Amino acid sequence: MPTTLLERITIEPKSPATSCVIWLHGLGDSGAGFAPIVPVLALPENHGIRFVFPHAPEQAVTINQGYVMRSWYDIKSMDLHNRADIEGVLASEKLVKCLIQEQIDSGIPAEKIILAGFSQGGVLSLFTALRFEHSLAGILALSCYLPTADKLPEQCHSANADTPILQNHGERDGVVPISAGKIANDLLNAAKYNVTWKSYPMEHSVLPEQLADISVWLQARLLA
Repeated sequence: MPTTLLERITIEPKSPATSCVIWLHGLGDSGAGFAPIVPVLALPENHGIRFVFPHAPEQAVTINQGYVMRSWYDIKSMDLHNRADIEGVLASEKLVKCLIQEQIDSGIPAEKIILAGFSQGGVLSLFTALRFEHSLAGILALSCYLPTADKLPEQCHSANADTPILQNHGERDGVVPISAGKIANDLLNAAKYNVTWKSYPMEHSVLPEQLADISVWLQARLLA
């Protein structure tokens, strides 16, 4: 994968942007999959939050018979401990760091940037943010796991040791079992990260109630 800026959907606020949410989609989706949530979040009219929904590169995915689709990394096995292709994770980490740096260069400080993601995008948001060298406003990890299975990523950076992390998971998730999310949560708690966990009565998806909770959390991080 080239370390160039990803194609994306950007939704600008009505007032000048003073903060940013970078939201990473799941396997086979695109930035268009989550872009419609912005009005659902019912943010204040003058909120000043820029939303960036990047499209993952297209690549062959082993568990899907090698079909080419948008994917942040190859998934080689359904086994959680061997699921993520770590070389692909590292390549996509570079792409996401470029997106964050683009926002910083535009005048939005790192501490006003939230890195969010769903499923495979949540995996990448957790991995990237824990290793990122500047303090972020928050990390939103939805229906996901750690790509390093039963341990934290190597070279976690102290800059985000206190960054608020919100983990959500579906109690009936048949794609990413809730146990996988709990393993990540247990590891983060054991390492004294500032992590909040909440599960919802859903499958591998998001709920209106959940989006309302996420809106409150985003506003507390970026608008307080």
